[in-house]
Amino acid sequence: MLKILDQYIIKTFFGPFFFIFSVLFFIFIVNIIWVQLGQFMGKGLTYFQIMKLLFYLGVSVISMVLPLTILLASIMSFGEFGERYELAAMKAAGISLTRVMVPLLGVVTVMSIMLYFFSNNIIPDFQRKAKNMLFNIVQSKPALNFTPGQFIDQLPGYMVKFDRIYGANDENIDGVFVHRKASAYDNQQTIVAKKGKFVPAANRKYLKLELYDGYIFEDNFAGKPENVRLKQPDQAIKFGTLVSHFDISEIINKAIEEEKITDDYRFQTFNQLNKTIDKTKKDNDKFFTTVGNDVLSQTNSAVTYMDVDKNRVKVKPKLQLKLDTVKSVKKLDLIYNAYNKLENLKGTVEAKNNEVSPGVKYYSKVVIYQQRIITYSFTCIIFFLIGASLGSIIRKGGMGLPVIIAIVIFIIFYVINVGTENMAWSGKLNPYLAAWIPNIVLFPFGIWMTYKALTDSQLFDSEKYKALFKPIINLFVKNKEHKRYQ
Repeated sequence: MLKILDQYIIKTFFGPFFFIFSVLFFIFIVNIIWVQLGQFMGKGLTYFQIMKLLFYLGVSVISMVLPLTILLASIMSFGEFGERYELAAMKAAGISLTRVMVPLLGVVTVMSIMLYFFSNNIIPDFQRKAKNMLFNIVQSKPALNFTPGQFIDQLPGYMVKFDRIYGANDENIDGVFVHRKASAYDNQQTIVAKKGKFVPAANRKYLKLELYDGYIFEDNFAGKPENVRLKQPDQAIKFGTLVSHFDISEIINKAIEEEKITDDYRFQTFNQLNKTIDKTKKDNDKFFTTVGNDVLSQTNSAVTYMDVDKNRVKVKPKLQLKLDTVKSVKKLDLIYNAYNKLENLKGTVEAKNNEVSPGVKYYSKVVIYQQRIITYSFTCIIFFLIGASLGSIIRKGGMGLPVIIAIVIFIIFYVINVGTENMAWSGKLNPYLAAWIPNIVLFPFGIWMTYKALTDSQLFDSEKYKALFKPIINLFVKNKEHKRYQ
């Protein structure tokens, strides 16, 4: 059973917690909207579809929002306790700061466990739904990629423009202009129509377009000499209805490749990621062995190989050749040949390095993503220790100083997080260590801050620092006191 004091502490904590969580979640969602805006805004999607897509994309930010929320809420809660002298009253009643922190530490621990299961089981599912929804928009509604009044070259081999796109599913168009891309010596074709309509095709890899009341302007230039092309009359064919099919398989395949709908490590749980990591590691090891053997073979060839022809001296195996004993012409020839082989070897090594980098980066991404399912849960506990300690020391609640301190701490955490991640991607740091370094750095700081709070340290007392640096300041400040006696 929770005591009245525990209930009061938890209630005080959850007040700012829900407010801060809502604000931070909104901020992260706005960032997602800004990034994804061009993919779905103003292209015929309903408000429900947009909200659903944003919800799917926004669920993944909870793993980052929750630790920051705990940091801010704990600083504000304990700052209010100190500002209202409630901490002093508790200590006067014989209640230690540790006793005050225990109920909230238990709540934060439960949140950390819940975050682990949420990141492991729910976020991958919503990631899959979000990516599939984006893919389905591209596949089932190709018209969504068109912007009214602008020339668009998304259809392979064509340049199109629609003055107006309307209808329940953006299937109706007005002011149609379709131009086939061709050089000056190929057949030219331009289609202009007053109205048109997107119609579902039998094969979903094709876009079917019905055009009404228009003209086809066509010039047959291909394979004809220049004098014939100059005499070629312009041809215009009027039509009432024209049905055209456009191959959009390239667009669909590109979407599948970029989003990796069927095979993405972000769709997997912690245990499933173990299998992906093992498979990726084996593939990389096999590839690295092949690359190493190729480079080693070419290196040995560059070191031991010497061209032999009628004009060259044949060198027997294990016979050392002193360059000074060779004639000048032969010497330059040998040096030039060695230089070319070293340059070829250098180019090979650089090319192989470019082939190795994607495998290393992908392996690091998978490992870091898996480990962050756990690390962010520990970050919640570390941020609580830092926040509760800072709040009890500064004894200031509200949205002023506590928010500034929390933002600074979070920026430090984020910079370390991104920096180690980039180092792991480039192969300069073990990805397992890269995922844990932010916690490894901040955990001792959290323990130190907790110790300072338990010992009533005046860590943010300005007078203490003034007294500490006063001897140094006096060396540079003149004594303005009036000297009474000379």
